[in-house]
Amino acid sequence: MNKEEYLKDITEIKNMMNKSSRFLSLSGLSGILAGIYALTGAAFAYYLFEKSGRDYIILDSQVFRYILIDLFVVALLSIATAIFLSVKKAKKNNEILWNGTSKRLLTAFMTPLLTGGIYIIIKIFTHHYGLTGSLMLIFYGLALVNASKYTIGNVKYLGYIEIILGLLCAIFPGYGFWFWVLGFGAMHILYGSLIYLKHDRQE
Repeated sequence: MNKEEYLKDITEIKNMMNKSSRFLSLSGLSGILAGIYALTGAAFAYYLFEKSGRDYIILDSQVFRYILIDLFVVALLSIATAIFLSVKKAKKNNEILWNGTSKRLLTAFMTPLLTGGIYIIIKIFTHHYGLTGSLMLIFYGLALVNASKYTIGNVKYLGYIEIILGLLCAIFPGYGFWFWVLGFGAMHILYGSLIYLKHDRQE
């Protein structure tokens, strides 16, 4: 066996190990679309807030209920898009989407995310909602970092950025909306574009 054949075998073994231990069907396009959904949802929420004519939002108001529906629609569209594009990419690469690795990825991602979601809901309904945007960014970032060991390694860097933005949001709570837009909108589009150019286009 010459040196080139040896290196080729090593590369193939490495690729097989990556496929067995990491979820590689993540689509950069889903990140781009999630960012677009977030920006659209934020624009609609901003419109509702401006139309209300108030400097604050009342929890039992119609505006607050519309904003909650807005957030739910953004989250639902992002999840549905990610699933659809992941299934499509897995089929294209002849991979099994729902396996041990994807289950571990989902568990690692959802544990901090659900914990954060429940905590935020508790804070909102006890009238402590000043740092909601900060908490959303921090827990989402922690979920990404926690899940990164089961998927494309670059995901952790997006997680770190989200955590940093969340902490900055806590320092400057008056700009919470704009930190949310930057974290969930612009960062998703930027990260999704990088993943698309680095991984998806090559495939």
